[in-house]
Amino acid sequence: MDAKVTLSFDQEVIEKAKKFAEKHNISLSRLTELLLRRTTETTYPNLEDIPISAWVTELAEGKAEYKKRGKKKMKDEYFDSRK
Repeated sequence: MDAKVTLSFDQEVIEKAKKFAEKHNISLSRLTELLLRRTTETTYPNLEDIPISAWVTELAEGKAEYKKRGKKKMKDEYFDSRK
């Protein structure tokens, strides 16, 4: 069963991911699902141990930025972005 989820990404990453998905004849949703499935199939001690294939690396540039935010702040940011 599919479920909807809201994610926030850098606009440039989204555009690259869309082009990549289209080039490989897959939806962006299914591409994201594939990446999450592969990531969660194994328990990794830390983020650096997650194997990322070359085709995923094509999508990202620079070091990942992880933001710790509370649910309220994320909710506020989401609704502010929808205005």
